[in-house]
Formats: sequence, C-alpha cells, structure tokens
Amino acid sequence: MVSLEITTKRFIGLQHPVFIIAEIGQNHQGSVDEAKKLIDAARLAGVDCVKLQKSSLEDKFTKHALERPYSSKHSWGETYGQHKQYLEFSDDEFKELKSYAERQNLLFTASAKDCKSLKFLQELDVPFIKIGSGDADDHFLLLEAARCGKPLIISTGMQDIDNVRRVYNKVKKHHNNFALLHCVSSYPTDYEDVNLRVIQTYRNEFPDIPIGYSGHELGIAVPVAAVALGATIIEKHITLDKSQKGNDHQCSLTPEEFRTMICNIRATEQAIGDGVKKFTSSEMHCYNKLGKSVVAAKDLVRGISIEESDLKIKVSHPSGIPAKEFEYLIGAKLRRDINYDEPLMPEDVDFLDR
Repeated sequence: MVSLEITTKRFIGLQHPVFIIAEIGQNHQGSVDEAKKLIDAARLAGVDCVKLQKSSLEDKFTKHALERPYSSKHSWGETYGQHKQYLEFSDDEFKELKSYAERQNLLFTASAKDCKSLKFLQELDVPFIKIGSGDADDHFLLLEAARCGKPLIISTGMQDIDNVRRVYNKVKKHHNNFALLHCVSSYPTDYEDVNLRVIQTYRNEFPDIPIGYSGHELGIAVPVAAVALGATIIEKHITLDKSQKGNDHQCSLTPEEFRTMICNIRATEQAIGDGVKKFTSSEMHCYNKLGKSVVAAKDLVRGISIEESDLKIKVSHPSGIPAKEFEYLIGAKLRRDINYDEPLMPEDVDFLDR
C-alpha cells in the first residue's frame, strides 16, 4: 500500500497510525519559552510532530507589503513587516526548539515560506518540510522543495482542483515521497465550507500518495470524520489560551481538546476495520441469547417433504438449525417426528443442497 517515509521508523499511510501534527504556527506570541510550553502540551496530548513556520520576510514579501500599516487588534507592530518580524524566530532559536522537541521524543519541523527558509530547514535536517496553502502556488518554491530530497507535506487551501493537479505533477516529476492535505484557509472555517468529501476526491485522483486534512474549523468532530474518510495525516493548531492575541488562537485546540481529539482518532482507526463484513466472535454472546432458529410451525411427521408452511423462525432453547439456512430446508426430507414449536436440528433433516 502507498506510504510516505518520514523517518526510517515512521511511515504515513492507510496501513499505519494516523500521523498527528500540532501546528504551533505563530501561537507562541514571539516567545521561545511559550513555544516550549506548547511543545510540552503537544507531547502530553500525544501528537507525533510539532510544527512552526519559517520565513525570510524580504524573500516572501515585497518592500511595500512589509511597509503597509497594520492596525489590527492582533498586530505586534505598526507595519505588517514589524508584526511579522516580531513573530519570527531566529535560526538559533529554531535549532534550540528542534533540540527541545527531540528531547521530548517529538518530531519537529516547519513550513517553508520561501526558498531561503527551505534551504535553512534542509540544513536543520527536519524529517519533512511542509508547504503551506499560501505557498502551494509558488512555482519556484515548489520546484526547489521537490528537488531538495526531503519528504513533503503540502496543504491545498485556496487552490482549485486544477492547481492541485499542477502541484501534484510538479512534485511527482522529482519523487513520490509527498502527501497532500485538504485544507480550507478561513479562520475559523464554517462547517458548510469544510467539504470533507474532497479527501475522497484526492484519494481517487492521487492514489499513489497519502492524503490528509489540515483543519481550521472549531472543535474536534471534523478531524475525526476526516480520518473515517481516509485521511492519514491530521494537522490542527494548538494553543494554551484561545483569548490570546493572534488570528489562529480561536480555531486552535487547547491541550485537553487535542488529547480528546487524538483519543477519538485512535478509536476511529480501530473502528474503521478492513471492510470485510463478517460474524465476529464478540457477537457470539448476543447470538447465543437472541439468535433465531428454524422451528416446527405444527406437528410434523417423519418422511414428509418439508414445505415453507411447516416452518417458523423463532428464538429457541435449545438452538436449532440457524434461521439463515431456512431456504435449504424447503423440499428436504424429515428424518423423525417433530412436535409443534420444537427446533429442527441438523441431524433431523436430509438436506437437498447446503
């Protein structure tokens, strides 16, 4: 089956546990200590990986974009550039946080927002590189990312299916070790806009790569449903306080919500099964109590050829021929007299065909 190799010990795919990413993003408020607290919370919640965002502002934005006034209640500066710079960790701080996460036995990575940041993350030797929705249409970044040799996870918010196909084809020319995430880039995402059936669309159209879901809706129900539809990666933002400054906090999960989501995902994984309908051993107790048997609808005489009117189906004690074999009895010869309401046993009948 299709799988994405993240490390020599961790694979992503339908035959592996769902890969859970806690997106710290910029919910750290520009504080390394706050980022470490979020890493601690993610570990306790049971995630597989924590993720930040890495940007070189002059490579991602034009000069005028950085200089424009930014007066939002979520702003950390007078201009958009000052705001973004406040939330941007240095290379050394990224190295510190990666080491800290690894000491917690967590994978650590980041979204590469530009080619310079991509190169840094390669040098940092993260296990995979994320390409966020806002960068999925960046031709140069995608090509560099595809050529870098690292596994890739690519979100597809703000893209239509034609552009998703272009993303797939660009990366596919270089390797097959990547995944696509269905995503809707609104904060928070209204449930009617989530459109989880896109996961099935992606699975049908791109059957040779894993498909996941990156969610910005409120609550935990949607990611669990995404797993039921075949998502093998789940990414959600994590926060310590939803009232903190920043656009992402409202649609982030608290540590307790994250823990509950993961428990529900693990239960859903077990419940999905293999798709083969069968009588399970766990059902035997109920069957022994309530399973129906074929019984005589009237007194029956040895030697008759059984007709449908001779039989009824009831819960009996002791149990007799199972109800599912009713059709095989029609036309069969009776070997002994059977009293009304008595169950028929296999040895009582000469079956015509079973």
